[in-house]
Amino acid sequence: MAFCIVTDSASDVPSGVIREYGLHVIPTPVTIEGKDYFDGETIFPDEFYRIQAAKKDIKTYHINQAMFYDHFLPFAQRGDEVLYICFSTGIAGTYNAAKLAYEQILEEYPEFQMTIIDTKCASIGYGLVTERILKMQRNGAPRELIIEAARFFCEHMEHAVTVMELDYLFRGGRLTRTSFLAGTVLDIKPIIIVDENGSLKAVEKVRGWKKAQRRILDMVGEKGKNLDRQVVGACYGTDKEDFDYIKEQLRERYHVKDILETQVGCAIGAHTGPGILAVVFLNETDERFEAYL
Repeated sequence: MAFCIVTDSASDVPSGVIREYGLHVIPTPVTIEGKDYFDGETIFPDEFYRIQAAKKDIKTYHINQAMFYDHFLPFAQRGDEVLYICFSTGIAGTYNAAKLAYEQILEEYPEFQMTIIDTKCASIGYGLVTERILKMQRNGAPRELIIEAARFFCEHMEHAVTVMELDYLFRGGRLTRTSFLAGTVLDIKPIIIVDENGSLKAVEKVRGWKKAQRRILDMVGEKGKNLDRQVVGACYGTDKEDFDYIKEQLRERYHVKDILETQVGCAIGAHTGPGILAVVFLNETDERFEAYL
């Protein structure tokens, strides 16, 4: 019986990590002009952002019970155990759908073991969790410690996010019309975190794109712990130049151990637009896990 780590595409796990570990990633659906696509399977970021720039009608919906059933069933049939690192319930209904699918499979395969972790994280926030525990598994960490580490990393993961354009947040109902209009006129950029409930929350407003970038970098220093021993995560939409600045500053200012970098996919990019920059990092570390990293 294998112990298998699984996640979904809203984690934005880099393709290199997926290939290296043979990671099973369940694709998030996205509807474009009424046609269904699957993030990371039938549509990829560069193509998606070109479509978005063309003002096509784009909608997302969470992975449903039937989709989860189809993905989980082969593991049950092989007698494998699954640890599923799941998109935050504060943003999508993914966790509940996965749980229902697991309960459905148990009726056919009552011995099937699966742990579903509501990460209360978004994008590379839980993509980093996934990469870390995959590395722990490769380095010989026992099953119980891997699950404990996954919970710890999720609990202590910080997100520092900003976006260039406000209209995507407005269209998605995450910004009032008044805030959208005022923010656009005054060049206001929101500073967004993922709160304790796993929900996106704008906690600050700064004026100007460069100031927004500097602010999310400052937050890393304010909240991060033992950054020189951490692999941190960073992601972007289409602005590679500013993303390079973020990475450079993380290395120069905080001497981070390494950076897990990725491009934001459809599941998140549909709601933030292409002008997203984010850094994720831990506010606490544990030597028991570091021994396997």
